[in-house]
Amino acid sequence: MRTYLLLLLIAAAVSWLVTPLARRLATASGAITAPRERDVHTAPIPRMGGLALLAGMAVALLVGSRIPFLADVFAGPIPWAVLGAGAVVALLGVADDIWELDWLTKLIGQVLAGGLMAWWGGVQLYALPIAGLTIPSSRMSLFATVLVVVVAINAVNFVDGLDGLAAGVAAIGGSAFLLYTYLITRNISADYANVASVILAVLVGACLGFLPHNVNPARIFMGDSGSMLIGLTFAAAGIVVTGQIDAATLTARQQVPAFLPILLPVAVLLLPLLDMGLAVVRRMSHGKSPFHPDRLHLHHRMLQLGHSHRRAVGVLYLWTALFAFDAALLVELTTTQALVVLGIGSVVALLLTLGPLRGRARDTDRAPAID
Repeated sequence: MRTYLLLLLIAAAVSWLVTPLARRLATASGAITAPRERDVHTAPIPRMGGLALLAGMAVALLVGSRIPFLADVFAGPIPWAVLGAGAVVALLGVADDIWELDWLTKLIGQVLAGGLMAWWGGVQLYALPIAGLTIPSSRMSLFATVLVVVVAINAVNFVDGLDGLAAGVAAIGGSAFLLYTYLITRNISADYANVASVILAVLVGACLGFLPHNVNPARIFMGDSGSMLIGLTFAAAGIVVTGQIDAATLTARQQVPAFLPILLPVAVLLLPLLDMGLAVVRRMSHGKSPFHPDRLHLHHRMLQLGHSHRRAVGVLYLWTALFAFDAALLVELTTTQALVVLGIGSVVALLLTLGPLRGRARDTDRAPAID
């Protein structure tokens, strides 16, 4: 675990140092988010923070490739394939941050990035650890892989609506996912080095390094360059872990965690996925495009309940941590224990969501103007 923490700290440091440079580049190139009717910020904010996230991940992976403990991890193409595909979607996001691409162009880019990752690195869904279920053909495997990648990318993009929300959700959910990959690898193998753990460690670190610049009042947004990078990385980690788990080799106590590799990312991204699903149903039921913007996302509803900007983000952090860590700890807890924790945690989170601590948002929660 110390090696993973080292990579996490390196990614955090690089991301933190590079973010001001990304902010200057965004300002110079016109990648600035002006306040719109559906937005909660009141002044123009630069967006292009994904470049800082990408830099943090890249440097940490380069350092990791020189660590003997991780030699087997970097002997294969997976880490570089994930980084390469991440660079593709991050640069696609940069183009969108500057020129505001149409949804079809972005979708094509996301599909190409998922295909690149599957073709180059073999990051592909071949089987599910459920009763030995396998995907019958290579075409279906590629389709399933690209579908998972595209859904994860857009789920993170949907939740990126409040200062620090997407980066914080990714850091919290990624930490739970990292804990899961470490524990399950320790339980089924004598070699603790794991490519999914490496990918998640550098992602969590990059998000943590970016957060000080992004919390309310934000000085920079991650933009599509960041949200798409985070979504692709989560998808890649889930796919990689799924391919490493052989349910037939596990004991009865480990059978429940064996079902989690492809399901844990759902727990980690539960809020983004829920928000995306509700938005698609809501918009299509009104005869609008699923991509038509509105002010009815979960984070908007939190503000409508009376939470301040920071408190709304904190409550959504809590819900993310509850579902993600409860799912991850199934490696160590029984199903009953996990359900008890989930029940108690849900009551506490619900009280904080709907309870008397709500109040009117304060002016101090508003974003500052660009200096």
